Amino acid sequence: MRAPFLWSLLFAGGLAAPQAASSTSSASASACTGNTANDRSTWCDYDLQTDWYTEVPDTGVTVEYWFEVTNTTVSPDGIERIGLAVNGSIPGPTIEANWGDTVVVHVLNSMQNNGTGIHWHGIRQNWTNWMDGVPSITQCPIAPGESMTYTWRATQYGSSWYHSHFSLQAWNGVFGPIVIHGPASANYDEDIGPVMLSDWSHQTADELYTYAQTQGPPELNNALINGLNVYNNSGTITGSRWETTVTSGNSYRLRLVNTAIDTHFKFMIDNHTLTVIAMDFVPIEPYETEYLDINMGQRYDVIVSANQDEGDYWIRAIPQTACSANDNVDNIRAILRYDSSSTADPTTTAYSNMTNECVDEPYASLVPALAQNPTSLVETDSSDMPVTIGVLNNLFKWYISAKTMAVEWGNPTTLSVYGGKTDWTDNDHVVELATANEWVYFVIETAQGVPHPFHLHGHDFWVLAAGTGTYSDAVTLNTANPPRRDVATLPASGYVVIAFYTDNPGAW
Repeated sequence: MRAPFLWSLLFAGGLAAPQAASSTSSASASACTGNTANDRSTWCDYDLQTDWYTEVPDTGVTVEYWFEVTNTTVSPDGIERIGLAVNGSIPGPTIEANWGDTVVVHVLNSMQNNGTGIHWHGIRQNWTNWMDGVPSITQCPIAPGESMTYTWRATQYGSSWYHSHFSLQAWNGVFGPIVIHGPASANYDEDIGPVMLSDWSHQTADELYTYAQTQGPPELNNALINGLNVYNNSGTITGSRWETTVTSGNSYRLRLVNTAIDTHFKFMIDNHTLTVIAMDFVPIEPYETEYLDINMGQRYDVIVSANQDEGDYWIRAIPQTACSANDNVDNIRAILRYDSSSTADPTTTAYSNMTNECVDEPYASLVPALAQNPTSLVETDSSDMPVTIGVLNNLFKWYISAKTMAVEWGNPTTLSVYGGKTDWTDNDHVVELATANEWVYFVIETAQGVPHPFHLHGHDFWVLAAGTGTYSDAVTLNTANPPRRDVATLPASGYVVIAFYTDNPGAW
């Protein structure tokens, strides 16, 4: 199990004090006028070419949810263990809204002995940094028996997930999907909704972490598709599989989300072609593939046409053993049926031309539908911050510039900024970007022989280059509408070069 790769960034420009939420009514998400199966690119008075970084529909609608986080026992693959859940389920309830809606989520912490905080993965939190849900960075933990109300605006559209950002709670069960409806870059008939890909162990994530301190990355027992899978327990098959039914001749949108702690998946549906239409919260020019790579934290929206012989087909999420270990690697499956009355297991076979590797989808295929080009490549200031990992007192430690990060639950970074703090220490790990509305560039390198996902809060970033070896000025940077997202893969023993625009002040 490899610890999350975290950067703490501080953007200048001023943090406004949180405003009290006014009384609003709840409303359920519904399709916008003009968005039909034959014209998914339109959305009321907006369309796929609307720049959502600067323009967002003013719907006047608030969607409201009540979440309770509890200790419980769970058995998503038929093997019982202690875990955590949101409203009693894994995954938790789907947050569903329209582009431009305001989302209000009341979170009650009913756990017996732990704080918590909920992060809304990929949501930019424009000028609402304190709603990002990261204990010690943007908030104090929600204490047991206490609650917190999160309020944020759906300024983007697409697919994502929410999860606890406190310790390892997310991988004990505190997570769920987010769906923000908006335009799409290809037409489809129906939206099947989220397809959550989650690795799973019959021990708690905390027990696995303790094991990893001395033994190295553990082998996980299983993985789940939308919270379900089967398991061969000494010859006894336990659990059940997630199923979905399609109608011949129709096309369907699936919203893939990798919520795993340590598993890079290849996703496929036997005999069917996937049309990829979005990466993270960014619509892209559609391209076709038989299978796709999806790393931890990443999302892809795909369209599947029900154009094969009517029958039953395996949906597969295959852990890539080049960087992930799993005891059930060939049996992480769900079922696509053309007949809802069928109960038979499919007899189909997987595509055989795959390579076992942990890489992003080809960057040449990931072309944003709304072109955005980073500018100002002239270097005006630079600094090197080596990132390493070590074990100190039987605890994993990440080091940046030879210092470990030290933050306090009761004094989160955002609160320090609000209080006027400017004398940051090396252990605060604050990278202060003092100028708003300018492009900044990061070269992230690793000497480790395994790839690792990289996620930035509060912003999308532009992926200018990635490769193995050491970055040098000889590397060609792509500034012509490069891939744009919030999670990318740092290659094993390699580098990734990203750019982002400092238009959203806060501690990220």
